[in-house]
Amino acid sequence: MAYNCFEALQSPPPPMPQDTTILVVAAALLIDPDGRILVGKRPAGKHMAGMWEFPGGKLQDNEPPEFALMRELREELGIETRPGCFFPISFASHLYDDKKFHLLMPLYGCRAWKNPPRALEHEEVRWIRPAQLYDLNMPPADLPLNDAVIQYLGASNSR
Repeated sequence: MAYNCFEALQSPPPPMPQDTTILVVAAALLIDPDGRILVGKRPAGKHMAGMWEFPGGKLQDNEPPEFALMRELREELGIETRPGCFFPISFASHLYDDKKFHLLMPLYGCRAWKNPPRALEHEEVRWIRPAQLYDLNMPPADLPLNDAVIQYLGASNSR
């Protein structure tokens, strides 16, 4: 197996995965006025229980990502947002071999909402500094988003 792009280009293209692709709208990156972000701990009994994640979830049939986020944030955190409150930051694409699916997860930021976030579906929610993301046990699909979060907040804090 090739370990970098230059080595991979010396080999034939890999076969197309036959796994199902799931679009998850995650990751609302809630950013408070102090530049902290909100993460939630997955509850016992759920896949990847005990891991920390950005809020969000699966889209329902024909549901646009921003509307899914509005719904998910209401269900998970009890907050009210609107589709116009979200802005794109990055995305993650991850193949879960053990579950036989490919996850495509856009990361949206949000700086405006009503009601204080509370853990309705998570075991716990916590406000953290972006650099603290590296200290958390997170699902593999979320890990590539950490650099984008830190880069975005570093750039936005310098304005």
